[in-house]
Amino acid sequence: MAGGEAAPETILDGSRFLRACLRRPVDRTPVWFLRQAGRYMQEYRDVRKHHTLVEICKQPELAAEVTITAAEKLGVDAAIIFADLLLPLEPMGLDFEFQAGEGPVVHHPVRTAEDVRALRTDRAADLAYVARAIENVAAHFRERLGIIGFCGAPYTLASYMIEGGGSRNFIYTKQMMYSDPAAWRGLLDKLITVLTEYCRLQVQAGADVIQIFDSWVGSLGLSDYRDYALEASKRLIRAVQEMGVPVIYFGVETAGLLAEMASTGADVIGLDWHQPLDEGWRAVGHGCAVQGNLDPITLFAPVEVLELRVKEILRAAGGRPGHIFNLGHGIVPGTPVENVQAVVRMVHEFRLETDTEAARG
Repeated sequence: MAGGEAAPETILDGSRFLRACLRRPVDRTPVWFLRQAGRYMQEYRDVRKHHTLVEICKQPELAAEVTITAAEKLGVDAAIIFADLLLPLEPMGLDFEFQAGEGPVVHHPVRTAEDVRALRTDRAADLAYVARAIENVAAHFRERLGIIGFCGAPYTLASYMIEGGGSRNFIYTKQMMYSDPAAWRGLLDKLITVLTEYCRLQVQAGADVIQIFDSWVGSLGLSDYRDYALEASKRLIRAVQEMGVPVIYFGVETAGLLAEMASTGADVIGLDWHQPLDEGWRAVGHGCAVQGNLDPITLFAPVEVLELRVKEILRAAGGRPGHIFNLGHGIVPGTPVENVQAVVRMVHEFRLETDTEAARG
């Protein structure tokens, strides 16, 4: 334009998903799913016949293939790279494996200050295979879909490292928090260093957004979250935002933590399914975007029940800019693929004005 003026922004500038992350107007609500590439999908099961989960993660062509296949089969607005939260543990010096029926197992858990001191922070570049997978996905979709990179939050990864895997009560984690706060802070500092560089690799490779998973943060009460986890998440989120991309911050069983989670400055807060979306949005504040929050098990319901629940969430969002439709957790094995595809159609076809008129009429 004359005089060096920028062209006026249109509603379609940028991907629908990215615009929603930034609370900009969209022509329809964007939708994607946590664990949208997984065992519920035949194409993924076919790949898993020949490769372990970690093998897929470490082979960029395979990781890109399962990422692209899931996004295209479902017709979603964003593709999240196929990776695992625990990948950064290996370059830090912790070996892990996935044992059948047990989930991830860390063979030498971090339990002492000496264990923390032994962890390395200089090998984040070893995770470049994730960046190469993102490059492949970004080259495939170009501007058509948002590309999501991700990592675990410091508290959640620290919990895996200390417990040696998943946990019900997080006894060892909380013992370190309470009894050796210097070691706890040292562990979080090392994680932030590694995760920042890991996210930088992903952003440089083409990730439009980084989602930070605080999967286990619901194990903390509000005071413990404030004292032992909040600041670390805030530091990581701000470091990623300085790379020029928005951040989604997500945890499960976090209804009592939402206001504090929003205080991290994350652009989007992921909501689980334990409260209505409008209540969760009020808790985080309307100056923040939200993502969610269908119960994943609703995907097993008859289509009329599924449609009712999808519309409840969309009505609760009320057409306000900044809503990304998603589940309140990941798709579980055995979920009917056709129901997932039906949800995408329902979200894309929903118009608040039309729906309101139908309800009146």
